[in-house]
Amino acid sequence: MLNAAERVNHPLPTRELERRWALIRAAMEERGTDVLLAQANNDFMGGYVKYLTDLPATNGYALTVVFPRDEPMTVIGQGAFGLDQRLPGEGDGIRRGVGRLMGVPSYASAHYSAGYDADLAAKALDGYRGATIGMLGTAAISFALIDRLKRGSLSDARFLDASDLVDPIKAVKSEDELAFVRRTAAAQDAAMEAAIAAIKPGMRELEVAAIAEHVGHELGSEQGLFLTYSGPAGSPGQIVNRHLQGRALRQGDQFSLLVENNGPGGFYCELGRTAVLGKATGEMQEQQAFVLEAQRFCLGLLRPGADPARIWNEYNQFMRENGRPEEKRVHFHGQGYDMVERPLIRFDETMLIDKNMYFALHPAFSTERTYSWACDNFLIDSTGAVERLHQLPQRIFELG
Repeated sequence: MLNAAERVNHPLPTRELERRWALIRAAMEERGTDVLLAQANNDFMGGYVKYLTDLPATNGYALTVVFPRDEPMTVIGQGAFGLDQRLPGEGDGIRRGVGRLMGVPSYASAHYSAGYDADLAAKALDGYRGATIGMLGTAAISFALIDRLKRGSLSDARFLDASDLVDPIKAVKSEDELAFVRRTAAAQDAAMEAAIAAIKPGMRELEVAAIAEHVGHELGSEQGLFLTYSGPAGSPGQIVNRHLQGRALRQGDQFSLLVENNGPGGFYCELGRTAVLGKATGEMQEQQAFVLEAQRFCLGLLRPGADPARIWNEYNQFMRENGRPEEKRVHFHGQGYDMVERPLIRFDETMLIDKNMYFALHPAFSTERTYSWACDNFLIDSTGAVERLHQLPQRIFELG
């Protein structure tokens, strides 16, 4: 038996996995769903796989999970041809709740291997040829997997999108989960403080972001995004990914950093701040005060039972009344194992807000003279009260 405590980077308690499995299987029973099918190839937006198994999908390699209502799971991932291993009823210590491990060396870059994972999934689903199969996160499941199953031995099965079965369970966090979430927020505070303390003229944006990433890894992070923007103080812009982080900082510049990584246990939070290698302009300070006001406006609407579509409309009305541009993407959203997790605060979201959900609130906009934003995580606790999870001061950091 493998030792999860020795090998896994901050494993979840088994009791937490068992809690999830019991809730999901009860929902499957209620809705007449025989088996669930999840697949991911990354752990930025691969939350279903991680939620069921405490195993992340990584490297662009497909990780497929077959989750029956009445039997242990099957996990299909990278491995040698012919890998088909039966595990003890409770798994092998790392793959908890998994009764069968299958593997194949398939790659999205080798088109002819597209059906290899599907063929193994068909074997795992052999007893479900006429069953109801619920798919989790259809945007993350490959076309090759579902098409091959439907055309092959599962042609008589009923396939349906079961995301709405799992999402309300996944979005409401347990005390075990929230303990990890708090550690992520604290680690991001430390990562942001270290990056801001290290900033000096001549450093490239990428080098500053690397400091935050290093601190995150030291504190248990595995994956994440570190987005930056720099320019003369008071200039407009937009945070960008590593490919565009080659600019060297100059005295008098403003520098924005988004730390959007996971922490111990794999839960994501999101923290954004701006620093100036000198003094912020008066307009920067004025706009910073406004985005914090916008954040507080949203917090006033964040309560159990609230409708995201209504919050979206009220927020955009607030922005119009204050002469600022309306939000066109998403100005806050849930988080968890997915960097962006339901419910989204947007016109097209159907899930209502509930207790023990946490959210990244990041009102942001550019004018002709500045880029303004604020980004922190907030929790609706078990009493319905709202708590800011990050402790870093909400201000522009002036560095001389």
